[in-house]
Amino acid sequence: MARITPKENYLRMSRGELPYYLPMYTMFGEEVHGECTFKTIRADLYPSDMFRDGGKDLWGIEYIASSEAGGATMPNTNKILLHDIADWRKVLKFPKMIEVSDWKDWADKQVAALNFDHNETALMGGCPGIGFFQALVGLMGFEGGLMALYTDPHEVKEMFGAMLEETILPAIDIIFDYFDIDLFGIGDDTCAKTTPFFSPEIYEDIFKPVYAACTRRAVERGIPVDFHNCGRIDEFLPFMVDFGVKYTNPVQETNDIPALVKQYKGRMVFCGGWDWDFHMPKNYPEFDEEEIRESVRHSIDTYGKEGNYVFCGGVVGAVGDETAMKINMIVQDEVYTYGHKIYGYTGE
Repeated sequence: MARITPKENYLRMSRGELPYYLPMYTMFGEEVHGECTFKTIRADLYPSDMFRDGGKDLWGIEYIASSEAGGATMPNTNKILLHDIADWRKVLKFPKMIEVSDWKDWADKQVAALNFDHNETALMGGCPGIGFFQALVGLMGFEGGLMALYTDPHEVKEMFGAMLEETILPAIDIIFDYFDIDLFGIGDDTCAKTTPFFSPEIYEDIFKPVYAACTRRAVERGIPVDFHNCGRIDEFLPFMVDFGVKYTNPVQETNDIPALVKQYKGRMVFCGGWDWDFHMPKNYPEFDEEEIRESVRHSIDTYGKEGNYVFCGGVVGAVGDETAMKINMIVQDEVYTYGHKIYGYTGE
């Protein structure tokens, strides 16, 4: 079997084709044994669009970083910006896009900064900002955002529509006009670990239309859509297929993954299947390397039979947790070495 690039091996799955070997989905484009499936270009089109150590996002929502969660950020729940959804027109401020004289030159420099070989590695264009549900609860608090969905869905729709027209869609146009992308990434965490936060009816009525507006240009161009949604997502999957989703991540083990890979074979690829809380050693930070490797092989054997599964998982430890970093290296190594064998790939 002749060698295939990580890029083509991954993209063939979006067409319902069997990969030569099982890819590994890495959230931040890390290389594994010198290979990388894709890099993500998150064009910083709005001054506050990207942050890592805390600060405000493009809607003015303040985020706080947590060292215990590896530096991940969460909204500051002590600062509610929008107390009544009916007041969103008074409260919500739309950021101004950066001014660029030569967009093509600017885009080329953005890609060059990623320092990768586009022949080997796919390029994903990332939708700007966080998801619509996450923006809603970031502005109103979790309880306030959920109540607004039930008590005043019309105003929620109006606010989402304004976010789209004023900020999101203009940025998406820049991505598609000036970047040579192979994938389009979008996301919204609408589910808890074991259940969605709201009903499929609300998803279809309020969220599906705005997601579809974001993915329209990708669908028109035949570019596969990657959708990030933590938690148990199975009730939302039929809608995701409708607006062009080909890859979804990180599919947690609270989903019935064996059933999903069979049900959606040829239509969707499931990236996930290894939740740290399911595999964390009882005596952590002590661990047995072979037990970690066996757990990785078990996930691959259990979920990879249908050919529409990609391994996505690892340890999110506190900043400076060297054990977490060691385990992640072991996980990545096992995915690479074992995953390259399961479909008979030799690379020759």
